[in-house]
Formats: sequence, C-alpha cells, structure tokens
Amino acid sequence: MALDRSRAAARRRRRWSAALGATALALTAGGALAAPAGAVTAASAPVEFATHCVPPPIAGIPPIDGTTTAQITVDNAAPKVGDTVTVTYTVTKPAASNPVDLALPENIMTPSGKVTLGGAQSGAVTVTGEKKNPPVPGKGTFPPFSMKGTFTVTAPGAITLSPGDYNIHTSYIMELDTPCTVTNPPAPVSETVTAAPQPGANQRALQLDNASGAPGVRVTVTGTKFTPLAEVTVVGRAGAAETADRMTVTTDGEGGFAARLRVSDLATTGIVAYEGAAWDPDKGAGPVAYQVVDDTPAPPNSQKITATVKAGTLSMTQAGDAVQLSAVDFGQGGAATGALRTVTVKDFRGGPAGWSLTGKVTDFAGPGGTAIGAGRLSWSPACATKPGSPSTCVPGSPGAVGTTGATLASTPNGTLTGGEFTVDAGLSLDVPAYTAPGSYAGVLTLTLS
Repeated sequence: MALDRSRAAARRRRRWSAALGATALALTAGGALAAPAGAVTAASAPVEFATHCVPPPIAGIPPIDGTTTAQITVDNAAPKVGDTVTVTYTVTKPAASNPVDLALPENIMTPSGKVTLGGAQSGAVTVTGEKKNPPVPGKGTFPPFSMKGTFTVTAPGAITLSPGDYNIHTSYIMELDTPCTVTNPPAPVSETVTAAPQPGANQRALQLDNASGAPGVRVTVTGTKFTPLAEVTVVGRAGAAETADRMTVTTDGEGGFAARLRVSDLATTGIVAYEGAAWDPDKGAGPVAYQVVDDTPAPPNSQKITATVKAGTLSMTQAGDAVQLSAVDFGQGGAATGALRTVTVKDFRGGPAGWSLTGKVTDFAGPGGTAIGAGRLSWSPACATKPGSPSTCVPGSPGAVGTTGATLASTPNGTLTGGEFTVDAGLSLDVPAYTAPGSYAGVLTLTLS
C-alpha cells in the first residue's frame, strides 16, 4: 500500500499537457489525476527567401533584390477535413524600404499577400493586414507587419505553408504600391499542419486573385468542389453580415466557377460563396479575407475616422489538473465518483460556425496488468453561457464516454456565433465488485473543434 501511495503522489505531481487542440487528462480511481506526455507538433519557424520588389514608378529607382525574413503560424495545427484554419503571415524583415526621401507618417501602410500551400493540399491563401505602422523615415526600412487569412482544409495529410508574394500599399499624398515577389518560388516551408480525414466533409473552397482593391474594382473569385451545375451566390461579408457586393453564378460540370465580383462596399472584409437561398456552412466556402482600400480624398479641413472589429480565435482552458475519484471497497465495488475540472470555452471568431467539445477515455490500467474498461466511465454534462453571448451552450447527453468518445457540450451554427461558456460534468467509474486493490488510471482527452 505504501508503494501505491507513492505512485499516486507521483501522479499528482505530473502536469497535463495540451497539444493539437486537445487536452489530455489521466483519471485515477481512488487516487489522483496524472497526465501522459502530450503529442508533439512541429513548431512554426522563421524562414528567409530572395525577394524582388518593384518600387512605385514615381520613385524613379530600379527594382530592389533583397532578402525577406518571414514566419507563418496557424490557429490549428491539427484540423480535420472541412475545418477552417486561420493563417498569420508575419514579415519580420521586409526586403523593401521607403523608396523616397519623404518621411512616411504612422498608419498609412496596408499589407496584403499570399501564403502558398503544398503537400496534401495545393493553392494559395489570401492574407491582408491592418492599416497600421510606425513612422518611416525617408529611405528608411519598412517596419515588420502581419497579415491574416483563412483556408478550408480539403484533403487529409501534411499540408505545408510557405510565405508567398506580398504587397505594401501606402496611402499618403497619393496611393502607391510596392509589390514584392518570391524570386525562386516556392519559399521555404515555415509551418506544417496535419489534417485528419472527415468522411462527408464539405470540401468547397474559394480563392481570390487579389487580396485588396479600390472601391469598384472587380476581384476574380474561383470556387472548386461545389455541386456541379448549381447556382452559387458570391457575396461580400462584414463579420457575419452580408454586404451589398453580390452576384450569382452557375458552376460547371465539375463544380467549379470563376466569378468577377465588383467590390464597392467599404464594409466588405471577406468574400463567401454558397449554394441555396442563404448562407449554410455545409454548402458554402469562405470567408476569404479581402480589404477595400478607400482611396476617396478627404474633403478640405476634415478627418476620416475608421474603426475595426478584429476577429479572434476559438480556445479552451481548464481549472486545475487533478481529478480524484472516490474509493470503493474490494468485494463490493460500485461507483467511484468525482467531477470534471471546469472547462472554459471562448469563441471570439465572430463568424457563423458553432463548436463541439468531445471527450474519449482509455482503459483504466491497474496493478499487475489488471484494468477497468473505458466503457465503465460515464459522465453527466452541464454547461452555462455567459450573459450577452450570441450562442447558447448545449450540454451533451449523459452516458458512457468510452474509447470512441462522446460529446461533452456544443453550440449550433448561426448567423453570428460566439461567446464565453463554462462546461462541467459529474464523473462515475463503475468498478466491478472483486477488482484487485490498487490504483487505476485512465486518460480522458478533450478536443475542441
């Protein structure tokens, strides 16, 4: 028994780890909660690549051939087919610089660009950045900047992400662009995501030929894997709301289309396409980021004031790292009970998608190779929604967790989803009457998607 107590104490000292969007916990019957080592994911890494930048003609200087340092990161390195992944393209050292002697004031630079996909899925992700920068002295180096965009996973396997071409747009005195292209594409891989298959998942995808443009400019929207010969609505989005930029097209025999959408609404921040009368995430694709560059001169003696609401991420945290189930007597057995550590889910994406929190458990390993089956662990889920949240949390059904898993809580899709939620569950492990005395531990893994 002393050895068992020592082992239990050791388990209490271990920490749970989260990786690939999941939280793994080890439940101990009559003892403590322990945790195995978390799964390991290859980390994002900064890369350098040769870049050819063309200053605005007004600068009167030749192209710049230099080196760009950049890094790609994602919000989910282990998505499923059909999931939307948010990509951040950060240029820490641009190859270009201010091409003129005139100093540039703050907040006049708007970056845009592409991220190249390879491996299991090919294509490009359109990314855009905020109109934000510190002052840049004449002939000074452009400061670092970040751009974001999304793509829908359409194939399982390892998907590589490499920095692509980017453009620096300046809005000061006049509208100027400094496009920078990768000299020897593709650039080195900076990030890799590993996608899991999901039978029957929505594989519709969108791609834009430009990430930004002046009001009234047409952008080519290319769609793939829609229903063949179906009518598709292509429309601008501002958060979860549709804007005035809209058109309909009919897909070809393979479910593809190319639409020339005129984007004039200054509120448009993304573009979606869907089949049917209204947006349905199961029959649509996007949003793909797009920025309308307002080049309308301000009237004399006036100031243009703008504001932006930034979309966030879907995340979860849990309170504490130890669950101790109650002890049961040898010869009698029965329910070893306890409570799941509270899980807090924060959905700040601001889009139409809901979320699902699921769990699965391993067998409970005991002394001398004995075990209590995973199917004997059951839970009674409960969840609460923070006031003001657009979505409402729905608890999963009471019952066995098992190795195949069960739903702990979820929120439905909607026009605008999001909010903060707390999720709890009562736990009960049905221990057979003559189970050998000792400590039994199983691993409960929670996954938010």
